[in-house]
Amino acid sequence: MPHDLVHLTAGGVSLVLDCRDRALPAVVHWGAALGPLDDAELAALAEADVAPVAPNEADVPVRLAILPEPHRGWTGRPGLSGHRDGRDWSPAFTVTELEVTGAADTAGTADTADTAGTADTAGAADIAGARTDTAGAADAAGPRTGTAGTPAPAPAPAPASVTAHAADATAGLALRLTVEMLPSGLVRTRAAVTNTAAGTYTVDDLTLALPVPSPAREVLDFAGRWGKERTPQRRELVVGTHEREGRKGRTGADAATVLSVGVPGFGFAHGEVWGVHTAWSGNHRHLAERLATGRQVVGGGELLLPGEVRLGTGDSYEGPWVYAAYGDGLDDQARRFHRWLRSRPQHPRTPRPVTLNVWEAVYFDHDLARLTDLAERAARLGVERYVLDDGWFRHRRDDHAGLGDWYVDEGVWPDGLGPIVDRVRALGMQFGLWFEPEMVNEDSDLARAHPEWILQADGRLPVRSRDQQVLNLAIPGAFAYLLERMTAVIGEYGVDYVKWDHNRDLVEAGHPGGGAAVHEQTLAAYRLMATLKERFPALEIESCSSGGARVDLGVIEHTDRVWVSDDIDPLERQQMHRWTQQLLPPELLGSHVASGRNHTTGRVHDLAFRAGTAIVGHFGIEWDLAQASDAEETALAEWIALHKEWRGLLHGGDLVRVDEVDETRLVSGTVAADKRQALFFFVSTGRSEVSGTGRVTFRDLDPDTAYRVDPVVVGDGHGIVPPPWWSGDRVFRGRALETVGLQPPLVPADCVVPYRLTAV
Repeated sequence: MPHDLVHLTAGGVSLVLDCRDRALPAVVHWGAALGPLDDAELAALAEADVAPVAPNEADVPVRLAILPEPHRGWTGRPGLSGHRDGRDWSPAFTVTELEVTGAADTAGTADTADTAGTADTAGAADIAGARTDTAGAADAAGPRTGTAGTPAPAPAPAPASVTAHAADATAGLALRLTVEMLPSGLVRTRAAVTNTAAGTYTVDDLTLALPVPSPAREVLDFAGRWGKERTPQRRELVVGTHEREGRKGRTGADAATVLSVGVPGFGFAHGEVWGVHTAWSGNHRHLAERLATGRQVVGGGELLLPGEVRLGTGDSYEGPWVYAAYGDGLDDQARRFHRWLRSRPQHPRTPRPVTLNVWEAVYFDHDLARLTDLAERAARLGVERYVLDDGWFRHRRDDHAGLGDWYVDEGVWPDGLGPIVDRVRALGMQFGLWFEPEMVNEDSDLARAHPEWILQADGRLPVRSRDQQVLNLAIPGAFAYLLERMTAVIGEYGVDYVKWDHNRDLVEAGHPGGGAAVHEQTLAAYRLMATLKERFPALEIESCSSGGARVDLGVIEHTDRVWVSDDIDPLERQQMHRWTQQLLPPELLGSHVASGRNHTTGRVHDLAFRAGTAIVGHFGIEWDLAQASDAEETALAEWIALHKEWRGLLHGGDLVRVDEVDETRLVSGTVAADKRQALFFFVSTGRSEVSGTGRVTFRDLDPDTAYRVDPVVVGDGHGIVPPPWWSGDRVFRGRALETVGLQPPLVPADCVVPYRLTAV
């Protein structure tokens, strides 16, 4: 083969692939950058990776490809599981063509794809999402306007990539395996299998995996439930499989999100970690596996239901992208995701508009005078986008009826939505509208007219959830109906933003004929989003799913932000924001100021804690502004002005989360790329057993630059007792701020104190 060994490197990460002997690519090294390597060094490194044969194991060294193969002696989870009426269940692929293309150049460092041979040129990456030829490909999201408040970066260089084309003539299968090194140092890989023989080949599973070194013995992933998404959990990686399956037909509030394995005790600042994320919004899996041989891997893929992918002759199934993120510490790992997401052409570029969503103010009680009053109050405060939530369409006076009837309710809105839309626009704000396209109530005109459009198994409807069922978007008529209705409403009112909800799991989700349908449903949802984006290029979409149950890199290719959780209690949101940023940057996180008494938890918090928590993300308000006092309105306007001043930095800088030893406080921040300014937030989340919790350190600043540190207190600063240094000149060098730190104020429980750092 012309490319026996390949070294891809970018963003401080190296990936060395062994493609010798026409075998599928196997990872020799994935981790810290190795610097330039010549052919002899690559060959020596590959040979040094071959372990001796242990007693009672295969007589030859076991070769672990990114698509693990049992015929090579691998006894862990196989990469491809499938059969042709019980035959061809263990394919043996031989590479027929190997394409190596591109060079990666990040942060001003020219990192190239080093190969033991001549680099070919080849095509670019596909869009996120699994697909089959028969189901229809997911459309790519087109360029669109959006968010960050910083100048658009130069177009990212094309990723360096390796694509192996392979075949097994006996099994009648062809395989395409693609591995890309993105400029940020993220690795992503996906595979496609094609049936080249007569008869039907059933794909049961397609899982990709990358090896992790033996010192990585601690697993971090996430659990969660409605109202408490992305709760971190750790465990030792022992012999066996730590597998996280998502069988809910959507990503799930309890999704692993990023499954990482690292050296024991790894934290935000230090400790090597290797993690994976499956970029798919349907059923999926993440896993970490350790064998008795000591070999260990992390991997992922789509979770296919029985019979969901059956390939006729010439048909193909392509799995979703599986992202692999290495870092020295969790912040380093997270920044690789953030930098790549920000480099995409469709990533939001305009400042994220401060948003008012009226849901918690009015629920289903839509009254034009009340809603107009909220719009006028919002505009006076500096709000830039107004969102009308659930309840505007026919028969929707509560959550038991009306889903699917996407016509403006003439009884509630006799003149249509025009009066509120016109007033919102006259006040200088954008207008957003809530939809839940994939759902239907049985008590709706749509369900009565087309009961066959509801996902079901063997002719019976699934158990209800929130009194709703799921519309089968893979049925052309159902898809066309939704596209027509959404196009009509968005077009008539010039809707700028759609809050796209998805409020139940897919249980017994099948076609009328009985076959499982989650795979095709997920593709159809992507396709509907993409088509609307094509028709309305300026339209922005939020992925909301019972809050944060559809947060993944598949849906984010078609949307402009996610709703982190239906719970906007700031105490809960502190943790959810902290950990959702392991995958997504803050400008993609819907983050709103809650009501004084939270509607989910019943806790009461002052405005400073609510706004100080929400300010980091895509800032908004969910509170009934008619209940705000004059003093609260004044303070909220000040928080909004601060967010507008800071959002360029918040939404374009590098994430920093400080490892804390006191469980009652959190410190996090954002440092500008040039390290000339930074914002940090000192957060008290409870009462410690000691009166002083110790100095606060500020990480990742330029060590030799002097910074002025300005504490920011909005309002009367009730309960905050400042330390003496607040009244001094407050200038410190970056090295001292990171190494020694500063005494924090004494603060009550549930309090946020921002610090603005400016180079002097």
